[in-house]
Amino acid sequence: MKSASPHKHRFADYLRPKTLSMLVLGFSSGLPFLLVGNTFGYWLRDEGTSLTAIGFLSWVGIAYSLKFLWAPVMDRLDLPLFSRLGHRRGWMMFAQIVVGLALTAMAGIGTNIGLGWLGAFALVVAFASSTQDIVIDAWRIESAESGEELGLLSSAYQFGYRVALLTTDALMLVVAARVGWRLSYGIYGALMGVGMVTTWFATEPTRAAVSEEREREAPLWTPRGFFDAVVGPFTAFFRAHGWLAFLMLAAISLYRLPDFVMGPMANPFYHDIGLSKEMVGAVRGSVGLVATFAGIAAGGFCALKFGYMRALIVGGLLQAAAVAAYAILAFASASVPVFALVMAGDNFSISFAGVALVAYMSSLTNLGYTATQYALLSSTYAWMGKILKGFSGAAVESLSASHGLVHAYGIFFIGCGVIGVPAVILFAALGLWHKRIQLAPATA
Repeated sequence: MKSASPHKHRFADYLRPKTLSMLVLGFSSGLPFLLVGNTFGYWLRDEGTSLTAIGFLSWVGIAYSLKFLWAPVMDRLDLPLFSRLGHRRGWMMFAQIVVGLALTAMAGIGTNIGLGWLGAFALVVAFASSTQDIVIDAWRIESAESGEELGLLSSAYQFGYRVALLTTDALMLVVAARVGWRLSYGIYGALMGVGMVTTWFATEPTRAAVSEEREREAPLWTPRGFFDAVVGPFTAFFRAHGWLAFLMLAAISLYRLPDFVMGPMANPFYHDIGLSKEMVGAVRGSVGLVATFAGIAAGGFCALKFGYMRALIVGGLLQAAAVAAYAILAFASASVPVFALVMAGDNFSISFAGVALVAYMSSLTNLGYTATQYALLSSTYAWMGKILKGFSGAAVESLSASHGLVHAYGIFFIGCGVIGVPAVILFAALGLWHKRIQLAPATA
């Protein structure tokens, strides 16, 4: 990647074809995420499913935490029948088609024939969606010609991704209230066509920088080739960062715990305290939308102005406080103004933290192993939260036996906020270490 020459982004930079493609691909990447996550939980709660079952079904999202296992295939092999589109775009198109079909299948069967089949298709969506994420992340990093452009593309990705989350978290509820959950899922399955069209017209990234190295590598189906593809990216990462790599991975894995663990219980909480789908959707689509965009802008500005570490520390603290603030709705007031304030704080904080984390992880990857290394990092930030959130429903139902259901939710949300503190401490330690290394040559 070319060195960055510092300059301020002009508005015209955001209208470049590459940036606009990244914006829509970010939307395509974010669209399936909540449809097999928090929004899925709302659908299930509407159908009378227990909190424990909702929590366990959220484990389909573990697919997002395992994507580093098949990312080497995406780095090394073209996809038959889709290779005419190019290495990255071929995999993108395939994943988008599978996501769209699986969402349509979920809409077709609903909960009528039991949760098993619905959960199975949700798992297909999660695996195909995480595959799409692998390739879009690689496309974003490989398409950037400088560090400045990587920041621009990362912001565009987060913008599109957050719009998709709001669409499936806010507008979806309004649509479901009018036409039902099954038809809503069918509509959103068709929306994957937006990503397919963008993939068709997007430009395949130039991979000249790694082509010579690729020519020297053994084929993937040989023992040496398999070792290079699967183990090579990880050894390169640890070779580049030394023992600090373990501290980095630990901090990344803990960073989004508050958001992940509370996620499956958020929509059931709204349902159980009597907030209507239309009202929740309206607040998310208005106050929540503004707060999300403000968080993205603030996170990007903070990362560029003050550095990744400071942005991560601020984002971690904001995120922990915002998640714990949901307890206000349980213990004090569930009025619409209070709900809007809590929602705004949550959306701002999560967006801020998300931009900071994506920019930091993108800066750690090596060209040549882009897909695998970024998949390792993004899987790391998700795996612990994806596992723990499966117990969220059981935790709330257990607390409800002695505290009542609504207060049990409140205690749970406070606990979710507290578990975000260790990541802040680790990133603070990393920041101090990097500062010490930078000062060492000057004082030598």
